Parts: sequence; structure tokens; C-alpha cells
Amino acid sequence: MMKKISINSPVILGFVAISLAELGLNSLMGGRLLVLLALRKTQFADPMMYVRLVSYVFVHVDFSHFINNALLLLAIGPMLEEKHGASKLVVMLLATAVATGIIHIAFFGNIMLVGASGLVFMLILLSSFTNLKDGTIPLTFIIVALLYIGNEVIQGVWATDSISQLSHIAGGVCGSLFGLDKRR
Repeated sequence: MMKKISINSPVILGFVAISLAELGLNSLMGGRLLVLLALRKTQFADPMMYVRLVSYVFVHVDFSHFINNALLLLAIGPMLEEKHGASKLVVMLLATAVATGIIHIAFFGNIMLVGASGLVFMLILLSSFTNLKDGTIPLTFIIVALLYIGNEVIQGVWATDSISQLSHIAGGVCGSLFGLDKRR
């Protein structure tokens, strides 16, 4: 008997599909789509600045950048989409994208921001809250927070790469806040 393939995580699958489509279109357009949708500080009167507060998470520099984010989204996202529901996950993803974008503009507005790694960090930290008991903080959360966020702080101080450690930290903080909020 033939098994059917199920769409087990429409939000995460949709996110990955949009990101992959953007990557393909960007390649066909010679990189112009990346420049259009990447987050950077412009005038507050520019409507594209508000679009970019969300669009940048779908934009990736190359296929390797896309794969690194997509694999983690696909590994962690479906579990969280099942636990919290699609609509709540969309709200958490949007809130994280906007919060991370605003923080980025405030500190590094002259540098373009692209990619979903802030969202990935949000999901990683949020996932450590999946098996909560009342009145407790999971040890897994403490370890994950120390390892992921601690590493990003260290990399942010000493690394000279083009990775936005601040967006990783902001995403991790958002995931932690969502996890703590879900506990109440």
C-alpha cells in the first residue's frame, strides 16, 4: 500500500519554500532581489524599510547559507509548530524578525542583514522549553543558552566575519522570552 506524503508543518515548509524561491529568483536577477529585500536603514518615510523588517529573513547570500538555515528550521520547526500551533508560531517568527531587525538597524543600520539565523536561534532556545514542569527552568535551556548565546557573544567580540552575532543573540532572547511566557 502506498503511503501519502503529509504536509506536517505548513508554516516551516512554506518559509523554506519562499526562501528557496527567493534564492532562485535572486540568481536569475543577478543579485538585485537580495539588495531590494535585505534589511538596511533607510528613511522612515520609505515603505520598503517596513517590508524589509520581515523580508530579510527569506533572503540568503547563497545556497550554502540557505541550506544551513533551512536544515535547522526543518529539524526544529515542525515540533514547535505542532506544540504551539501554526498561528502562534507565525506570530513568534514575525515578532522575532521585526525585533531583530529593529535592533540591527539601531546598532548596524549601515550594514545589510539577510538570512533566517535569528529565527533559527529563536527556535533553538524555544525548543528547550518543550517539556516544562510548573515552577522549573529546564537545565537544557540553561545549557543551550550558555552554549549558543555565550558562543555568539564571544564570536561577536573576536570574530571578523560577516555573520550578525547580534541577530543570533536577539533571536535567542526572543525564543527564551517566548518559552518563559508559554510556561505561565
